[in-house]
Amino acid sequence: MKDRRNQISFDKLLEEIKIIIKSDKKRDEELEEICKLLKEKILYYNWVGLYLVNPSKDRELILGPFIGEPTEHIRIPSGRGVCGRAAEEGKTIIVQDVSMEVNYLACSLKVKAEIVVPIFKNSKLIGEIDIDSHYPSPFREGDKS
Repeated sequence: MKDRRNQISFDKLLEEIKIIIKSDKKRDEELEEICKLLKEKILYYNWVGLYLVNPSKDRELILGPFIGEPTEHIRIPSGRGVCGRAAEEGKTIIVQDVSMEVNYLACSLKVKAEIVVPIFKNSKLIGEIDIDSHYPSPFREGDKS
């Protein structure tokens, strides 16, 4: 796993993401392209998706674009699972071993670890990026960016 992490330049990825955001594509196309980029460039990212705050139900997340196996978790209430908890607390949550997480919504038996990073616009939560890994304890400080 160490070799895989050494190949990653999060700063370079951020520059590529900025280019995608500045494109003339529709929002969902941009978001899907970002998910695809992250999954392709970071070998221990096995599922990458975005949950967006439901505009008509503020304390609920709705699955947006994602890359990876389908999930049954289309809507997640605030506080439920790692995604719901990250939304409720407004902070990044890293779970290095999902089998030890009490408040975990299982998507696949292959998933060993998860990171959820809230996304804010004008200090308001608008969504979050959810990343699952099939490797135990893969996430480090750089993954938060």
